[in-house]
Amino acid sequence: MTVVNLNKFRKAKGRADKRVEADNNAVKFGRTKAQKKLEAAQADKARQELDGKERE
Repeated sequence: MTVVNLNKFRKAKGRADKRVEADNNAVKFGRTKAQKKLEAAQADKARQELDGKERE
């Protein structure tokens, strides 16, 4: 029989739970670098088109 420090056990379980939640959020909300770059390019193009229409 081994003696377990309950405080360390509780903290380790809390860290593991947070890691699982973080991994789930990364899958749910995360975007790749390529996706971020594409969205930035699309936003820039839309902004340029809008600026061009304002001047007309």
